[in-house]
Amino acid sequence: MFDKILIANRGEIAARVARSARRLGIVSVAVYSEADRGALHVEACDEAYAIGGATAAESYLDAERILDVARQCGAQAIHPGYGFLSENAGFARACAAAGIVFIGPPASAIEAMGSKSEAKALMAKAGVPLVPGYHGSEQGDELLTTESKKVGYPQLIKASAGGGGKGMRLVESETEFAAALAAARREASAGFGDDRVLLERYLRRPRHVELQVFGDTHGNYVHLFERDCSIQRRHQKVIEEAPAPGMTDELRARMAQAALDCAAAIDYVGAGTVEFLLDEDGSFYFMEMNTRLQVEHPVTEMITGLDLVEWQLRVAAGDRLPLVQQDIGIQGHSVEARIYAEMPERDFLPASGRIEYQQLPPIGPGARLELGARQGDSIGIYYDPMIAKLIVHAPDREQALARLAQLLREYHLLGPATNIGFLERLATHPALIAADLDTGFIERHRDELFAGDPAEQTRALVFAGAACVPVFDVAEQTDDIWSDRGGWRMNLPALFRVRLVHDGEAHEVEFEHADDGWRCRCRGELMHVNVERRDRHRLRVEIDDEIFEVAAVRMAERVLLAQQARTWSFDLPDPAQARGSDEADADHPRAPMSGAVVALPVAVGDTVAAGDTLVVIEAMKMEHAVTARVAGRVGEILFAVGDQVDEGDALVTLEVGDT
Repeated sequence: MFDKILIANRGEIAARVARSARRLGIVSVAVYSEADRGALHVEACDEAYAIGGATAAESYLDAERILDVARQCGAQAIHPGYGFLSENAGFARACAAAGIVFIGPPASAIEAMGSKSEAKALMAKAGVPLVPGYHGSEQGDELLTTESKKVGYPQLIKASAGGGGKGMRLVESETEFAAALAAARREASAGFGDDRVLLERYLRRPRHVELQVFGDTHGNYVHLFERDCSIQRRHQKVIEEAPAPGMTDELRARMAQAALDCAAAIDYVGAGTVEFLLDEDGSFYFMEMNTRLQVEHPVTEMITGLDLVEWQLRVAAGDRLPLVQQDIGIQGHSVEARIYAEMPERDFLPASGRIEYQQLPPIGPGARLELGARQGDSIGIYYDPMIAKLIVHAPDREQALARLAQLLREYHLLGPATNIGFLERLATHPALIAADLDTGFIERHRDELFAGDPAEQTRALVFAGAACVPVFDVAEQTDDIWSDRGGWRMNLPALFRVRLVHDGEAHEVEFEHADDGWRCRCRGELMHVNVERRDRHRLRVEIDDEIFEVAAVRMAERVLLAQQARTWSFDLPDPAQARGSDEADADHPRAPMSGAVVALPVAVGDTVAAGDTLVVIEAMKMEHAVTARVAGRVGEILFAVGDQVDEGDALVTLEVGDT
């Protein structure tokens, strides 16, 4: 076994690997970028070394610098985690040349699966079923356009060299193909350094079911059953579970055998995941093989009772697989929710900012919370916006989903926008509970998942107003009338008015002192309110005899709230300036998120129609097109390609009127 390993990654996966290494008596070494100097994974490891600037290219993708650190610290092996260099065959080969063990498959296996088109050709030879499409190496625009017509619509354009939804575009008709191809190539090139794509027929309601496989250097292979990863947004997984619901023994056996055939065909070693699309009729098709550990591996650990990172370390050290197939079984059901800094209601745009408050849910037996960030940390624009993973295990699926929802309700995070409330709505949605799953689940149930509750919104305004009223900051009353900041006044009752802005709409919340507490007027409603401050960040608010526990952070220009799994952010407008929503300023389109400008498809003087793309912004590996809300002529472009922009920055000016 190794004495020391270097973990060439960040966030929760680096901390996760460090924990398994420690259990085996292995010293773990972290590397960190300029942006991650005080990050959680740095603390989790025994040693830590700086490797460069804030961007991935300057740090976690700098293979030579990482190898230099491994030599410097005396690490015998490198664990790549997932993302970054984990599926980089050149890095695996460089590790071998340096005499350092790459904790993963051989470079040849990574190369075999690294190109989706080549992998599909290899799987066709191995007899693994494939979705109809074009997987060739010729990449000319004319040829791809011709092949696109042959494949038919709808179809997916997919980056040949990567995954995770990056470089992927859905094309519904021939007229959409050229623009989608350009966007997919650009995103693929930025994310993977390779702009090659493949085309595939888009299945309308498939499930995403994947098999965890393991191989060792002695020619042994096992599978550790399947996971259902159908709940996705932007083609990225959000909720995963194991085992997949509705699997028959016969279907599981066929899919498992196909996965093992895939691993054997490339002499695979270590942990890998073979991903399939499972159609409504029970047919399944090879999609890709991820030659690394997956984000969702904890659900497999929970149902098998195994430590997959420990297995990785043992196999990389030359050991045989710890178990044979017949000794591996399924125990209960496990579900994982990925907690992201993002804005679900704005098409899941990534969010950034400092975590001002984080109250973790109570984690007991049968639950895990794998954190990548703590209170006080900042979520930047350089890396994936995942903050944590919440995993639960229970005797059956119904109990697992119920416990997941309850823990999400008890997880409060204020600062950047998150998807915690959205995850709770997913976990309690009747169709998900009934296992009516497919990769279009979120879009199909969008109306219910994003439906607003007027009563809930009114309560949130009351909570936000209460967090801003000075009298409610008093922890306990005093008999000293000069120190008492309560509601008593000599002539008229105390009255406080709080102005708040939410989603561009201004609101006023009024609190008036009464003999039995406070009367509150909000959105035309009159209610009786009592407020008790528990501590700096927690309020107990009673509204007409209904009691709510609320987390609140009051900042100079904002109020942040969490109640159950719901979160809100309210702006506190400057009373000297009457201002509306930035987004309402149609002739000054603004950045919906912080990021970098990666494309400017217009020039000064161009005439644009409503809906035309003006600027493309990339943040956290995701692209977003900023479009014109009205027709006009481009008067000024305020940023250049490569510039960093902040959320709310004006990007261009449009001269609206006769064009």
